[in-house]
Amino acid sequence: MNEIARPAEAVPVPAPPPLAPVVRGLSPLNRRRLSNFRRNRLGFWSFVVFVGLFGLSLFAESIANDRPLVVSYKGEILFPVLIDYPDEKFGGFYARPNYRSAETRKEIADHGWAVWPPIPYSYDTIIDGLPTPSPSPPTWMLTDEQCQAAAKQNGAATTGREGCEGLEMHWLGTDNTTRDVLARVIYGFRISVLFGLILALVSSVIGVIAGAVQGYFGGWVDLSLQRFIEVWSGIPTLYLIIIISAFIAPGFFVLLGILLLFSWVALVGVVRAEFLRARNFEYVRAARALGLSNIRIMSRHLLPNAMVATLTFMPFILNGSIGTLTSLDFLGFGLPPGSASLGELLAQGKDNIQAPWLGLTGFFVVAVMLSLLIFAGEAVRDAFDPRKTFK
Repeated sequence: MNEIARPAEAVPVPAPPPLAPVVRGLSPLNRRRLSNFRRNRLGFWSFVVFVGLFGLSLFAESIANDRPLVVSYKGEILFPVLIDYPDEKFGGFYARPNYRSAETRKEIADHGWAVWPPIPYSYDTIIDGLPTPSPSPPTWMLTDEQCQAAAKQNGAATTGREGCEGLEMHWLGTDNTTRDVLARVIYGFRISVLFGLILALVSSVIGVIAGAVQGYFGGWVDLSLQRFIEVWSGIPTLYLIIIISAFIAPGFFVLLGILLLFSWVALVGVVRAEFLRARNFEYVRAARALGLSNIRIMSRHLLPNAMVATLTFMPFILNGSIGTLTSLDFLGFGLPPGSASLGELLAQGKDNIQAPWLGLTGFFVVAVMLSLLIFAGEAVRDAFDPRKTFK
């Protein structure tokens, strides 16, 4: 008798593991580059410190200003740092109130209160009642005897304070026109970095476009543009600025435009070489065979490869742009007189050897700023280098 075949018992099959979530954003290659950048501790922390200092300088008006941040006057909340109020609002008759004057301070104190910035001076504030002739040393370097006369003049006798305790602090002293050096350093740092960023970004865009056109098309286009760049880069920029400054008052955008005429050639050679190398690759030929336009091939298939070399040069271009503005200000062909400038601070240090805090302050600020950029630039360069690894 044949046995009836029984169905085999079902063996439980384990459930498949859940699929890992797809992380949208950086590609694996860019994540590796970012990881290498973070592992370079010197470069990474230099970048963090530089960005932090630049971020603070963007709020310079809230850190160093000769206007109060907030004023409560006769039951009304005012914001002098943001809004220009007429002097008649505080009982005066001038167009703009002088918040540092004794009359305005007394009027506000009698009818309310005021919150001042940590540094109660702007970059162009003329300070009266200094204990010594300008340039005056930092307040912490003065003796009580030097401060006593100025402290009494500023009301220390009525408040019970004597010596330097009755004076407002000038942590880095004042320059030869009685302006606070620390306030000028904060504003000068901001304007130097902003000038360098704008110049580096705009000149890089123009240089990348010019280098891409040369490298992709080649032939007579490459040859003619290369000869033009050789002639154009031979024009002396400093002499041109001196000539133009005789007709036009030098300013932020005037200097930016003049330097932009010549700084764009810095990246042309690098981008041109990348496009010359990659224009005959198989994927580029395939894109041409599919009928893609030249602009699409250049922007979607060739430009990403050239951007690696471009990004590694960007911190050094920014460094050079800041150094150029500082040098022009030092020579007297930069920003207008009175502007917050690190180069002008260095020039004052040269002209006032008896006031070493001017030259030393300018030197250390410029040296630290450029050193941070150099360290960050080297970290970016190493992060994009596939042969570099960090533990």
